Amino acid sequence: MPMKQSRRGFLIGGAMAGSAGLALGSTRLFDAPAAASSGHSGHGGGVEGPTFRLGEEVDHAANGFNPTQILRDFDGGTVSTLPGGRTLREWHIVARDQDLEVAPGVTFPAWTFNSRLPGPTLRCTEGDLLRVTFTNGSEHPHTMHFHGIHPAEMDGIPGIGRGVIRPSESFTYEFDATPFGLHLYHCHVSPLAEHIARGMYGTFIVDPPQPRPAADELVMVMHGFNTTFDGEGNQLYAVNGIPFHYMHEPVRVKRNELVRIYLVNVLEYDPINSFHIHGNFFEYFPTGTRLTPAEFTDTIVQAQGQRGICELRFPHAGKFMFHAHKTEFAELGWMGFFEVSE
Repeated sequence: MPMKQSRRGFLIGGAMAGSAGLALGSTRLFDAPAAASSGHSGHGGGVEGPTFRLGEEVDHAANGFNPTQILRDFDGGTVSTLPGGRTLREWHIVARDQDLEVAPGVTFPAWTFNSRLPGPTLRCTEGDLLRVTFTNGSEHPHTMHFHGIHPAEMDGIPGIGRGVIRPSESFTYEFDATPFGLHLYHCHVSPLAEHIARGMYGTFIVDPPQPRPAADELVMVMHGFNTTFDGEGNQLYAVNGIPFHYMHEPVRVKRNELVRIYLVNVLEYDPINSFHIHGNFFEYFPTGTRLTPAEFTDTIVQAQGQRGICELRFPHAGKFMFHAHKTEFAELGWMGFFEVSE
């Protein structure tokens, strides 16, 4: 029988992989420098990791995406005008099985939308007609389920409408963009927790008809990696794909400029997640479906699937940390810095 490894055990010691998982190393992964080691995504065996939080980085080019680029990457689709003047937006999304380097020298067998984790940030305006052609290039059955208001046959769940999209099959989801706000999409095939935990999720923004005030806009998707595949917590936590990334490459913003963060929580195997910023407060708009903020705070908590918009200005230049206020999550990857310049 494979030995199970808790998050706390991973934090303070080595890890053992189960029959379907991979192992990460000891505390050296986060603390003292060490030589890089090779990852393992098959059966058994332990892997020691190099410095991650303070030095070593993953190969973003090999992964095919960089979390710094994901921050400000909004995909408005292919835009055309229908008779009568209505806007049509079209996207082509492909599911793939893809090994990603989630810690230096350590790979994770992810399932992705358009070869990145999280999937592309789809953006539209309330009232647009949306067509999303989904092709399943994975070896596993998948769907795309969009949060929002749409007909039942476009819900992307098994047994309703087209239902499950088998490998090599395609289907076009068509629906109206409503309501305005910050939403998400994800696969909805059983076992649902595994499909989400493997990386099948992305952000879906519906802008209000009258645009929000101009801002430096950022997308932050909070998630984790259950590297032992036991469905009992995660061994790594991240924003936009790679743990500790924004420690190495801080989020660069301008002093006194309005910053708008589209914050989404898709963390599986943990009941809640949180976002805390140092040295500042933000206006918080739950789900983004109202234009009036619900509170002015420096910390918010989200359950899985919850999301909200944070708006703030940095009155001081310098480096300001942001992280999960759950210390264990932060120490296992969910932390970073804003770098504020004049």
